[in-house]
Amino acid sequence: MNRPAPRRRTAPLTAAALAAVLLLAAGCGDRPTTHHKPGTGHEQGTGSSGTLLAARDDSGHRLRDLPAADAPTVRAEARPDTEGGWNVHLTVERFRFTPESIGGGALAGRGHARLLVDGRETARAYGPWFHVPPGARTLTVRLYADDHTAWSVAGAPVQTTVPLASASASASASGSTAPSTSPSAPARTPDPTPTGRTLDIRVTGSTVTPAPARVELKKGERITLRVTSDRPDTVHVHGYDREATLTPGTPAALTLTADRTGLFEVETHESGLVLTQLVVR
Repeated sequence: MNRPAPRRRTAPLTAAALAAVLLLAAGCGDRPTTHHKPGTGHEQGTGSSGTLLAARDDSGHRLRDLPAADAPTVRAEARPDTEGGWNVHLTVERFRFTPESIGGGALAGRGHARLLVDGRETARAYGPWFHVPPGARTLTVRLYADDHTAWSVAGAPVQTTVPLASASASASASGSTAPSTSPSAPARTPDPTPTGRTLDIRVTGSTVTPAPARVELKKGERITLRVTSDRPDTVHVHGYDREATLTPGTPAALTLTADRTGLFEVETHESGLVLTQLVVR
């Protein structure tokens, strides 16, 4: 009489073997990686945008260059706090704060800001609001990618600089308004005999002529912006905090010496139009 062969027992999977099976089943897209923090995706950990330059900013971080059309922008408004210092609000475009993926890859439109008070890096910002203690005179806000490289355009870091007024000032100091002055201080007027380059800009409705583009300047070079608008407005040069009133049909001249390096936007206050970008090297 033939007896059936006894069934062979299979040993249960060890914990290590089971983990290996699950890892293989998960697939490439979700596999763990040491390139990013827990809770972030594989793309966030390994992605890369822009062109990594050999140049570094004044804090020692390498620049990551983007075309102006793709690069983020930042503006800052600082208001005196009743208990001292300033409450600062950031307005960004083509950018969002991603504290959950700090240390990951550099993806366009993501990252954090670093705060330079009187030229020294003091803190990071992972959102649009933060506080600056009293005693500071200027604040620079610069945008960085998740991998800590500095976003830049044409080799100039994406940033804005805000002069901080006295804590008792009634008006706010911001990246879009001029610093407050005492009631007796005369208003600044353009140089009546400007030298250097002149850029003529015409604003008709929402159309800017010539179309907004980057203007390359050498540090120390002088430029006059002559703007004609068909409506009342104010033209402002960010970072330099220079502005001029626009009267319909009458050219307004704004002259400045490019003594700061970086990327500086020129725009109108009321209509919010970007007129040009000054790149100072």
